Formats: sequence, C-alpha cells, structure tokens
Amino acid sequence: MSDANGAKDPAVQGGSGTGPTGDQGGPAARDTGSVEGGPPKSGQPKESGRPDEPNETAAPGDSGAAASGAGVSGPGRHVRVVLVDDHRMFRTGVQAEIGQTDRTGVEVVGEAPDVDQAVSVITSTRPEVVLLDVHLPGGGGVEVLRRCSALMADAEQPVRFLALSVSDAAEDVIGVIRGGARGYVTKTITGSDLVHSIFRVQDGDAVFSPRLAGFVLDAFASTDAPPVDEDLDRLTQREREVLRLIARGYAYKEIAKQLYISVKTVESHVSAVLRKLQLSNRHELTRWATARRLV
Repeated sequence: MSDANGAKDPAVQGGSGTGPTGDQGGPAARDTGSVEGGPPKSGQPKESGRPDEPNETAAPGDSGAAASGAGVSGPGRHVRVVLVDDHRMFRTGVQAEIGQTDRTGVEVVGEAPDVDQAVSVITSTRPEVVLLDVHLPGGGGVEVLRRCSALMADAEQPVRFLALSVSDAAEDVIGVIRGGARGYVTKTITGSDLVHSIFRVQDGDAVFSPRLAGFVLDAFASTDAPPVDEDLDRLTQREREVLRLIARGYAYKEIAKQLYISVKTVESHVSAVLRKLQLSNRHELTRWATARRLV
C-alpha cells in the first residue's frame, strides 16, 4: 500500500522510544488526543496512561477501554513495543502519543511498513508487544503472525500481538485472532486507552474494542467454517475497505482521509470494485454490501 502521494513507505527499524524511530523528515502528527494525532496541545492536561492504584488490572475480555485517563502501566512498569503499519504518518502519530517512555512506560523499539520488514524487526528486537495493522503489503497481518508463531509460543519470552486497524470487519478481526493475536482495537482508540491495552496484552489478557468482541464470541461459538464468498474473494483487502466505507455513506474525500490515500486512488478502487462485482453504481454497491452484512 502507499500513502496519499502514492509513495511506498520505507521501513524504520530500531528506536529510543522518545520520538520517531528513523522517519526523518516525515510529516508532523496532528495535535489531537487520539492515536491518529500527536501529543496534547500546550496548556491541556496530559493523559498519563497510569492508574489510580499500581496493581489495577481489568478482567480479561473487557472492552479494553480504560477509565478516564487511567491505564495499567503503574509506577515502574515498562513494555517494549514494535509498531507495524504501512502509513508513516500514522506510525509517527502513535509514536508521539504513546512513545514518551518516562510518562507512559512504553518504549517503541522498532517500526516496519510491510510483512518482510516487520518479521525482521520483531525477530531482532524481541518486543513484548507488537501493534499490528491488519492490511500490509506482503500478505497482511495474518502473514506476520504466521511467520512469528515460534516467537509467540516462546514460554519464557513470548511476543504478543495487538491488532490496531482502521477495519472493523468481522473477517479481519476473526482472521488475526485465529492467527494468534491477543486482541483487536480500532484506530479511533485514545492514546491512554491504547497504553492501557498494551499493558493488558503484555500481561496475557485479551483486549477488544467493545463491538468487536461479539464477532469473536460468535466465531468461536460455532464449529462451522464460514462459507467462502467468491464475489467478495475477488476483491483486494484495500478494495474491501473502500467498499465498506462507500456502503456506509462516506464521501470520497472522507474515505481518502480515513485510509490515508488520495481521492483519485479512492475513485480507482471504487471503479475496480464495481467492475469486479458487475455493479453499475454506488447505490447497487450499498445494497450488495448490506445483503452480505458487510456494513
């Protein structure tokens, strides 16, 4: 995948956890309170990502949302993290939001934009937690999980994965959980809640955004494998993302902003989806997606 200008994103390996780990000259993160932006503006209270009590932990399977401003890092807690996402701007924003180690306890030790470089960075740095995007060049997050299965199975120093994605589609959630990820949160999560979720995953808990937990419960309650949709199978992962957003009524500009791509790229994906599904317009596309419960 590429960014809004169509340029491939180079991998970034290693880092101190106090700033971007090698994306020199990358765009500055937006100044918001979510993981899609940078640190709080001057004068605003900072979210510490620390709990009222050092030993506070949430029960496994909860929504993953911390109480306002709370986390489970606690005094002296520390976790080493690798960021895997093909959008440099997003990685920079996450780094700025959670990577101030003295404040959050999170040390970002490496970054990667695709499957091959992700496996290399994870293998060389052996982090405790990997923040993993679902859709990556080279096979996606599921392929990273497959190639890191031995690291996840290490009894003494396991590497645990937390999916962090713009997608909230059931098949994406179920795919990475079956692959071995300990949880799945969407990119609308706040910085303090993300810190909270990282420490829970380090402790071995399962963490999900509220509406996604139901997908997992439904999937594992049934022993029947879901039927393969041959029409949907024709689409690439990016085309499926665009399809869902179109079906939800998003304008092209909104989709471009959501997926960090250009409007022209969105138009190209929509044309490809309509052609592959033999549909005429976005209204037919919306009905098609609704019938398959993709919205």
